[in-house]
Amino acid sequence: MSEARVTVGNAEIVSLSDGRMRYQIRSFFPSVLHQAWEPFGDDVTPDGMFELNIGSYLIRSEGKTVLIDTGVGESGQGFPDGAFGGLLPDLGSKGFAPSEVDVVFMSHLHADHIGWNFRQGPGGALEPTFPNARYMAPKADWDTYTRRAGMKMFAHLQEQVMPLMDLGVLDLVEGECALTSEVTTLPTPGHTPGHMSLLVSSNGERAVIVGDAIHVPPQITEPDWSPRPDVDPIRSKETRHALVDQAEQDGALLAAGHFPSPGFGRVVRLKGRRYWQGL
Repeated sequence: MSEARVTVGNAEIVSLSDGRMRYQIRSFFPSVLHQAWEPFGDDVTPDGMFELNIGSYLIRSEGKTVLIDTGVGESGQGFPDGAFGGLLPDLGSKGFAPSEVDVVFMSHLHADHIGWNFRQGPGGALEPTFPNARYMAPKADWDTYTRRAGMKMFAHLQEQVMPLMDLGVLDLVEGECALTSEVTTLPTPGHTPGHMSLLVSSNGERAVIVGDAIHVPPQITEPDWSPRPDVDPIRSKETRHALVDQAEQDGALLAAGHFPSPGFGRVVRLKGRRYWQGL
């Protein structure tokens, strides 16, 4: 088994990446004092920068192929610092074709999670990148953000999300919804109103694909830390505490797309504090 693939009972999870983004700590976590980062020096560069992987995951469960999040895409979506557009080549390198994807699950509707929903076809028109897939998105995010699609910061919805509804291939979900008997949506609001993670439970083993409920490994130790993009930092903090508590209690595998690739690891306890331990 390669480091990019793990098994959870009878299900398989494959890590994919569309590239990376770089941010200043003080900008991304404005409420966290600089000295609070000192125990996590390996996660931060000397000039106060850190890097976020643009991770996606593929789940193979009961004959279905489920893709979680589709990255930034070829255009870069206006992100200023990073490298983008690697998802489809990575998918191919792992032995999958876009036509094999049965479900595209969007954890939320931020631009770095929906960028490969469409691509330019041979005639120049945009067409679904995963032509045989049903697409799924949180209803609360759809209700909130499509009303703002005319604003510049939400313009990505007009190109990459809203046409899915016109094509009849988009399902809006809320609460707990089964994708297979092993894969279930897990509401984890706070980063966005409808943010969802995915719970994989098979043959006595569990994993959670966390989406943006957790951005960086230090948040395992400091779940109170909410970054600037969290629309509801209080609820986000509560969600993170619940996720980390449950992951520790269950011994569950976590798959965190913005952690260093491949983003697989567990919550471990050392001297009364919890830490991220990558596989």
